[in-house]
Formats: sequence, C-alpha cells, structure tokens
Amino acid sequence: MSQVTLVRHGQANSGSNDEHGYDKLSDLGWQQTGWLGNYFDSVGERFDRIYSGTLTRHVETAKSMGFPEPVQDPRLNEVAYFDLSAKMHEQMGIKPPENRDEFVKHLPLVFTAWREGQIEDTIETYAEFEGRVDDVLHEIAAGKGRALVSTSGGWIAMSIKVAMGLQLNSMARLALTIMNSSVHQMHPVGAGLTLTQFNAVPHLADPDRQYAQTFI
Repeated sequence: MSQVTLVRHGQANSGSNDEHGYDKLSDLGWQQTGWLGNYFDSVGERFDRIYSGTLTRHVETAKSMGFPEPVQDPRLNEVAYFDLSAKMHEQMGIKPPENRDEFVKHLPLVFTAWREGQIEDTIETYAEFEGRVDDVLHEIAAGKGRALVSTSGGWIAMSIKVAMGLQLNSMARLALTIMNSSVHQMHPVGAGLTLTQFNAVPHLADPDRQYAQTFI
C-alpha cells in the first residue's frame, strides 16, 4: 500500500444554500490552495499521482495548487449535504442551519437520520456513500507511489471512519473541524491505513495568514 494525502478544497461559495451554487472556490479559496501548493513546493513535497472528485471546487483546488490535470473520480465527491438537509426539513420538519452554531448541532442529526433510513428519496444511501469511500480509498492506496486526493470535508471524515473504525458520532465531530485547504495523511500500517496527520494547515500558520483559517 502507498501513502495517501487528502486535501480539503479551499473555501467555496459559502453564501449559497444549494449544491450547485456552493460548488466553486471563492477568491479566498483560490488564495488558500495557492499558498498550499507553494508550501508543498518549498518543502520538496512530491506526489506521483493526483486525484480529485468531479466537483468544480475539487478540480479548481488541484489546479490552484499547481498540479497537472487530476484523475477525476465521482467516488471522491462530497455527500450531497444541502439536498439531505432540504429533504430532512421537508420530511421531518427540522430546519436547515442558519449559522455555524446551528450547523454544529445539525450535521450529526443529518448523518444519523440518513444512516437510519429516516430521510427518503436521497441521491444515495448512507451505506452507498460509505461503500464508495471505502472502495476508492483502498484502490488509490493500492497503487504505486505517493498519492494526493483533492476532495471535501465530509469525504475526508468518512475515509478516516472506514480506515480507523470510528463510530458515526465521532466521524460527524471530525467533519465539523476540518478546515478549508487542510492536509490529512494516511500511511500503510500492517494490512490497513492509519491516520498519521490530521487537519494540518502549515501554509496558514503565519500570523498574517491566520485570518484564512476557515471552516466554511
């Protein structure tokens, strides 16, 4: 197995409340990921393979970091949170969050209701999401050379869940903490992958860049 580095996309259009409107980097998102690419270059970080989801913000993140065209795989796409939230409101009367404090409480409710099948007519089931993350993560890890994956926070949290055997509530809490343009690494240990770096933002550590440490 090979080392896998996961990068969450830069800040997207966080003012949107639907999947399509959200799916593009903001000006700050381009800056965050550009800084990350410069950081990788400055420390001699090299990758043999570059992957991304098919979402615009994933491809833009890889481009902003200065990498060649990534191998795009829809299995690396984010869970459709806005769609799940809208259906949960429609079917269960639970309103979508209006600020981060409400989002912190809302996300675990969405994941739990989704897993239990309480949200109907979803784009994919919870089991399908977990299964595709597990499949593509281990396919990439089975390849030769160090791999980088440009993806989303929910996907990263699920990948850590399947690699480390976490419970759902732990995964949801992880997802809430993952910063834009953050770096996460998994290394092969024994027969599986082990998380060795989580939520690193060395490219945003300088005092004059700390304003760019964002979550949404």
